[in-house]
Amino acid sequence: MVRWRSGTVTAVRRRWAGAVEIDVALPDGTAMRALAYPELVGDPEPGDRVLLNAGALLMGLGTGGYALVVALPDRLPADPAQAGDTRDAGHLVKARYTPLQPILLGVDEEASPHHALLADVDTLDGLPVVTADLHSALPAVLAGIHADAPRARVAYLLTDGGALPAWFSRTLDGLRDTLVGTISVGQAFGGDLEATTLHTGLLAARHVLRADVAIVAQGPGNLGTGTRWGFSGVAVGEAVNAVAVLGGRPVGSLRISDADARPRHRGVSHHSLTAYGRVALAPADLVVPGDLPVALAAQVDAALAPLAARHTLVRVGTEGLDAALRGCPVKLSTMGRGLDADHAYFLAAAAAGRHAAALAG
Repeated sequence: MVRWRSGTVTAVRRRWAGAVEIDVALPDGTAMRALAYPELVGDPEPGDRVLLNAGALLMGLGTGGYALVVALPDRLPADPAQAGDTRDAGHLVKARYTPLQPILLGVDEEASPHHALLADVDTLDGLPVVTADLHSALPAVLAGIHADAPRARVAYLLTDGGALPAWFSRTLDGLRDTLVGTISVGQAFGGDLEATTLHTGLLAARHVLRADVAIVAQGPGNLGTGTRWGFSGVAVGEAVNAVAVLGGRPVGSLRISDADARPRHRGVSHHSLTAYGRVALAPADLVVPGDLPVALAAQVDAALAPLAARHTLVRVGTEGLDAALRGCPVKLSTMGRGLDADHAYFLAAAAAGRHAAALAG
């Protein structure tokens, strides 16, 4: 459960869109690094007293390494300007029935200027949608799209398997100028648009943001348990189904690696094999990058062979993709490994982006 701490802000370290990183001194003389979301709790300053949820930091969980600011109890932010007793500014509640539930304007709800457009629209009109397991695939997929189609309008759909606030992601902050928008769906929030479900989020990407290609992936902080079904990326298979039922073109980005020390993630990760092989009931284009090392290529081909009965395995050339990846505006990192340490992982994601760009024409 929650491990509470109280302390005083000693320094503001850095900021990015929607987040502030701070240092906090605790009464016992120790210090913690913490993260605040000003839209939720206000903007912390040195000298402020803060209440922290320190559980993930104390446990040493992999993503972030922060305590999270729950409140500035002596300097609460003002109420939003909109009236609090109407639905005119939205009534979409996310992180529902938790103490910090935000009430937002959903792109699909009645008060939205886009409601009439989305009320009856029922098709993606063949929109290519890349589905990926990890948030770290996002910049690589985007690099692959823009390598061949630099003017393509790309929307990102942030699902709720990882970090719920879009603001947590420094990667997303660095990609802001290369995306036409971020849509946070389900319980995720903090995007340029909010959507109730992945389905309405996809429709908004196509018809509101007028995207040529969309990318669906969870936020940072994938949860895995080392079991066949106990990982948040299982939702990738459901995303394929959503894209297909709306008349889009699902493009599966495969989690491929010859650098991961865990056998279940070497070759094609069991995450991809379960999500695409067991959960996705609709067919997708599963993209295999050409020019993989010989041993890795053989391992990948063997793992994917059973999936060919439902899906189309598409081999995509990789010429120019390494340069595109090295030109990314953000640092590439997955599970602590950069581009050179896990080249196949990022190359596979970029190849999926390249294939989606080809489908978009």
